[in-house]
Amino acid sequence: MSAYWLDWLSLLTRWAHLVVGIAWIGASFYFVWLDNHLQPPGDPALADKGVAGELWAVHGGGFYNPQKYRLGPPQLPARLHWFYWEAYSTWLTGFAMLVLVYFLNPAANLLDPARAAPPGAAGVAVALGFIVGGWLVYDGLCRSPLAQAGRVPGWMFNAVLALLLAQAAWALCVLFSGRGAFIVFGAMLGTMMVANVAMVIIPGQRRMVAAITAGQPPDPLDARRGKQRSVHNTYFTLPVLMTMISHHHAGITHASLNALALVLLAAGGAAIRHGFVLRHRAQPHGRRPVLLALAAGLAMLATAAVLLQPRATAAGGTATGAAIDDTQALAILAARCTACHAGQPSFPGLAAAPNGVRLDSPAAAQARRAAIATQLGGGAMPPGNVTGLSADERAALLRWAQSP
Repeated sequence: MSAYWLDWLSLLTRWAHLVVGIAWIGASFYFVWLDNHLQPPGDPALADKGVAGELWAVHGGGFYNPQKYRLGPPQLPARLHWFYWEAYSTWLTGFAMLVLVYFLNPAANLLDPARAAPPGAAGVAVALGFIVGGWLVYDGLCRSPLAQAGRVPGWMFNAVLALLLAQAAWALCVLFSGRGAFIVFGAMLGTMMVANVAMVIIPGQRRMVAAITAGQPPDPLDARRGKQRSVHNTYFTLPVLMTMISHHHAGITHASLNALALVLLAAGGAAIRHGFVLRHRAQPHGRRPVLLALAAGLAMLATAAVLLQPRATAAGGTATGAAIDDTQALAILAARCTACHAGQPSFPGLAAAPNGVRLDSPAAAQARRAAIATQLGGGAMPPGNVTGLSADERAALLRWAQSP
């Protein structure tokens, strides 16, 4: 496939991924919000029918009265709406993007010769191992007694899961390039989310429907497991969204402390989501738990930003060594960077400069000096050092890019 059509395929797949992802996350957020706003039914007849809670709402010029049954209604309606195509479509389009951007050419974004993952297809296999293995470990934890252990059920499970995810983040940053580590971590969480739907929530709901249709009471375990996985999914959403956009921020993904940044950003996103979940509940202590959760999440994000802040390498904040002039800098850029970052890239598989960044003219290079310093300083560019930029050349370009 030519670079031109591959670019179109990437655009349309990315677009589809965003559309169905919005539909899935929107539905997830709505039902979590709905559960936390349900009130005991005011009509005794509803309680007698098995309704556990209801909500009155107004939106778009209309009034709505959704109701939730303890397990299920005595008789199912002729038409029952299911929510699963959004999850499946999000994973399928996301995995397609993972293949297009990272797996088809792993040397460009997934792998880094300075990291521990093996080259080529073997490195891709390691990434797939994390994605599949993450689900297997997580699902085993969910089914273990740990999920209900402790005076507050679930806290021990949450602690162990958080520790395992932090270890996975560190291992990924050791194995892969910064961009690769972040995106594989997100793919691992996203796979847990969609497998929750496909392997637990939907099968359980099908068994509940079958039981009601047969005139039998549904198994409460299916309801509890479905609720458990649905709640987990809502906490995974913000960390997954962070990894989706991290590709554009090499100063973070390729920092020396990128593993710590990944952990703090993921944990901060989960804490912020917890704040919103608490806000939708009736809180006996008012807004204090909400504010504490939000403050904890924002503190984690701020800590990551402070820890990753570039340190000055010499007086004035520039790299040490003899300065180079514009002509010398442009010569290095022409030899090592403009194969991709040019009006007509010569690098195989590129139809246009990545992200529209061109470095093939003095004016364009001068305008991008700050970005050049960020990309070079973190080691994000060239991807996998495919153009053979030497350490001396990198240092010289950094001196030029950081100079006043």
